Amino acid sequence: MTLQQVQAQSYTFDELALESGEKLGPITIAYETYGKLNSDKSNALLVLHPLSGDAHAAGENGWWTNLIGSGKAIDTDRYFVVCSNVLGGCKGSTGPSSINPKTGKPYGIDFPLITIGDIVNAQHQLIDHLRIEKLLAVIGGSMGGMQVLQWMVSYPKRIRSAIPIATTMKHTPQQIAFNEVARQAIIADPDWRSGNYYDHSIPTKGLAIARMIGHITYMSDASMAEKFGRKFRSDKALFKFGADFEVEGYLHNRGDNFVRRFDANSYLYITKAIDYFNILNGHSLCDIFRGLHAKVLVIAFKSDWLYPTYQSQEIVKACKLSGVDASYCEVNSTYGHDSFLLETVLEGQLISNFLLSVTNGKGQGA
Repeated sequence: MTLQQVQAQSYTFDELALESGEKLGPITIAYETYGKLNSDKSNALLVLHPLSGDAHAAGENGWWTNLIGSGKAIDTDRYFVVCSNVLGGCKGSTGPSSINPKTGKPYGIDFPLITIGDIVNAQHQLIDHLRIEKLLAVIGGSMGGMQVLQWMVSYPKRIRSAIPIATTMKHTPQQIAFNEVARQAIIADPDWRSGNYYDHSIPTKGLAIARMIGHITYMSDASMAEKFGRKFRSDKALFKFGADFEVEGYLHNRGDNFVRRFDANSYLYITKAIDYFNILNGHSLCDIFRGLHAKVLVIAFKSDWLYPTYQSQEIVKACKLSGVDASYCEVNSTYGHDSFLLETVLEGQLISNFLLSVTNGKGQGA
């Protein structure tokens, strides 16, 4: 079966105790797999998607298809790759748009608030279902990188290595602020209807604006100048309140495309989970990863101002202080935060060589 022919799969389990104290169930997790699991199940990788991603990481229109596939950096001839849609998502996993068994209607904002820890606990259930005792690696960028860090803390004995990319151990006030403005754009849309819009018009304007706000933070000043400059969409300025500049048209296009594939309530819940995330949670840098016997590669991008390189360096520092075998690579890219999705040649070389070193038993962990 080629990557283009891969079909989405799902696993349903009864219940999950959430970090909030609430219980949620039944829970369905949508996932895709690529490659073949070997006889001793030692070649399994868990790829963790960013905010707007889903289980379809590879193949046609896959969000990381430049990295995952036959002969690519994450070589599906060598590795068995698993990618699941997060809890709270809208592409097959249980989330706000799912049917609440108590009411027979979509949960809406009756869906409980979730955390990155809850998301990872649900993934752990899936890995148990697949009967994989220990993952060769957990890999992810941005929100996916937060999930990698959570695996390192919550299930250190279940992973041999970890690759957190363009991420952070906790959000700064500025990072929370961007997400809050995006959430308020959705909530202010009259069509949001307090989250109960599933039988009505969806809050397209609010969700599109939220995506536009987010997308600005994914790029960089240099990449926007190179891509758009101050070019007009027509021969001259129209002097109207429309998308006069090319960059304006681009943002409108990004927003319009996003509303066709994402649920507004999922955006609210997932961004809140990101803001709640704080892997330290009362621990010091010296002990947060204490006891982790996995090899770690941290990748950052010089022009990323959403998750600046100092935040990745803090992860490395915490690893070193905890006695973890960690290395750090900073890629000189102008793409901003989106570099982890676009700068795949050098990023791929780093990932490929790292995975080979783990496979060959160098610092692989107990």
